[in-house]
Amino acid sequence: MHPMIGLVQLLLIGFGLYLVSLIVYTVWGLTHPRRQTYASAVHRNQPGDPSELDAPVAYEERTITGTQGDLSLWIIKGENPTGPRVVMSHGWGSGKIGALKRLAPTLKNASQVVIWDMPGHGDSDGTTHLGSTEHQDLACVLDSLEPDQPTVLFGWSMGSGVSLACARAFGKEHSIIAVICESSYITALTPARNVIRLRGVPYRLNLKPAILILGTLLGVGPTWRGFARDQIVKDIDLPILILHGDVDPVSPVADAKQIASAAPNAQLVIIKGGGHNNLWTDEIYRQHMCEAMDSFFDRLGERA
Repeated sequence: MHPMIGLVQLLLIGFGLYLVSLIVYTVWGLTHPRRQTYASAVHRNQPGDPSELDAPVAYEERTITGTQGDLSLWIIKGENPTGPRVVMSHGWGSGKIGALKRLAPTLKNASQVVIWDMPGHGDSDGTTHLGSTEHQDLACVLDSLEPDQPTVLFGWSMGSGVSLACARAFGKEHSIIAVICESSYITALTPARNVIRLRGVPYRLNLKPAILILGTLLGVGPTWRGFARDQIVKDIDLPILILHGDVDPVSPVADAKQIASAAPNAQLVIIKGGGHNNLWTDEIYRQHMCEAMDSFFDRLGERA
């Protein structure tokens, strides 16, 4: 055999091993994000629970059983006794702590606020399913609460899709009256590609195979059947508020527009200049977000 043939074969074997390793690493990384816990918040010199905010808030900590084990919850009394209950669902790689910067405008309009860690995040057991099945865990959260209370689901990024899926599957059962979606996306591939790309990690050859494998492992198939958020909203005849920054590098604003167009009763508010993680930290964007939230809850009150 010619020496060059052996060299080529060796290079191909090496490349194949590299690609397989990269795909496995991608699958593991997508399903095991870094957990945002109290300790991680302290390390970043940030509030770790509602009692550590500039305006401290009393809360109850509770643990319930979800589809993969224990789920960690915070339950907080709202400032509006006649308002709805609001259940807040975080994005991929975040947790209950991510709700703290959104808490003040939510408490203002709610009679009760419930914040939870999805599986594989924060203090909850399990691994993330990237939003494909977490709506069932959100239903477990609702099952643990007082029944027949008008409920608004408020989710951001991955949590927005989870909230939509829960509203479609369990809306009447749990008295869901509206959904608030922040930084939404349509398919699981989109944010995964953008997050990996922003981190400078290879994605062109490994991401699509990893997503196909994950879909199969998670039970939704390689095409992620039933996941597309623009298809889910077609079946939700509830008021939906969609909040989105127009320069979001993770969830394209085009996805938000498509979701809003597909929904029977959606309002789209585009925050000019807003990104994915700064809508509540930059004061000018925060003001627009608060105004949109207040207006939406006012309309819900009038409708009720």
